[in-house]
Amino acid sequence: MTMLSVMLLVVLVALGCEGQIKYERQLADEKNPVVRMQTTSGDIYLELFEKDAPETVANFIGLAEGTKEFTDPKTKAKVKRPFYDGLKFHRVINNFMMQGGCPLGTGTGDPGYKFKDEISAEALGLTQIKVADAPYAGRDLQMYIGRKLGIYSQEDAQAKMAEIQTEWNSVSQLSVAELYAANGYAYDNSLKSHKAVRGVIAMANSGPNTNGSQFFINQVDTPHLDGKHTVFGQVVKGMDIVDKICNAPHGPNDQPQPEIKITTLRVAKKSKH
Repeated sequence: MTMLSVMLLVVLVALGCEGQIKYERQLADEKNPVVRMQTTSGDIYLELFEKDAPETVANFIGLAEGTKEFTDPKTKAKVKRPFYDGLKFHRVINNFMMQGGCPLGTGTGDPGYKFKDEISAEALGLTQIKVADAPYAGRDLQMYIGRKLGIYSQEDAQAKMAEIQTEWNSVSQLSVAELYAANGYAYDNSLKSHKAVRGVIAMANSGPNTNGSQFFINQVDTPHLDGKHTVFGQVVKGMDIVDKICNAPHGPNDQPQPEIKITTLRVAKKSKH
């Protein structure tokens, strides 16, 4: 090995061998950051859509690197440390997705704060799809009508069948974006949002603008989640590991048994934006 080769090797090691990473999927933007999620089942590399979901990406990287303050759920103290290291995937479902990022390991924990969604209904095509043509919007339609007509029981529904049918016919002609907005979702059509397809990483939430630390990675396309979850990146290497985790044996509440954990989560390729 020549002296030049040795020097090049030293530089690559110092850079975390970024130049040696061979992605299995082309980056959407060569300037985007890439994170390496080391798990007990193998490594997953994720490109983060920094320009398309800036607050979400900044939050994810800040928690991962330990530069963003969060509330320790056990001590209630404000701390800064790598948030995701050691957390388990608390919910995995074959032919659906794998979910992690809960500090309690139950799906009920968060970093002590919530932040807004970053979604463009227009970019996702939801402004062009009628509710009548979107069977996945049925539950949202029921929620909207139930709330509007004050239906809280089976008896209420039976007593208001005519009103329900009238409302159903009317709302079915709205766009999916209009229905979701009526249920509390707010959209920013200046963003370039991405559909919830196989291999994306998106924020898990409990409704509009309730993002914190939990995320999921899709094993399959999930069009019923478009417009409800901020998609902020994609797997560019390690999709076989995602499949392995999603297909793992699991027990109550879809928790893998034995446990599957994130060992470390760090930036492997820095942003060039």
